[in-house]
Amino acid sequence: MLVLVTYDVETITKDGRKRLRQVAKCCVNYGQRVQNSVFECVVTPAQLAEMKIKLSELINDEKDSLRIYHLGKNWQIRVENMGKNDTYDPERDTFVF
Repeated sequence: MLVLVTYDVETITKDGRKRLRQVAKCCVNYGQRVQNSVFECVVTPAQLAEMKIKLSELINDEKDSLRIYHLGKNWQIRVENMGKNDTYDPERDTFVF
């Protein structure tokens, strides 16, 4: 399933800037960055639960905001792009390292 993770982390303090980096690093482990604070993540239900636990441990509930949008299995018909599109389709594109 595809989920869209968006966040707004308070960065006024040094701790806030550290949380921002940690949240981004966590999201990179599950998907790809499509905008500064937006990640597309193709995950299983178990991976989603794991990611939510990790993210909830990183954010400050009083200062930060995190939203997860569930786009499901047929996400390709729900995602529309306008303008520059440097992203890849994780279910179609193959990378060889």
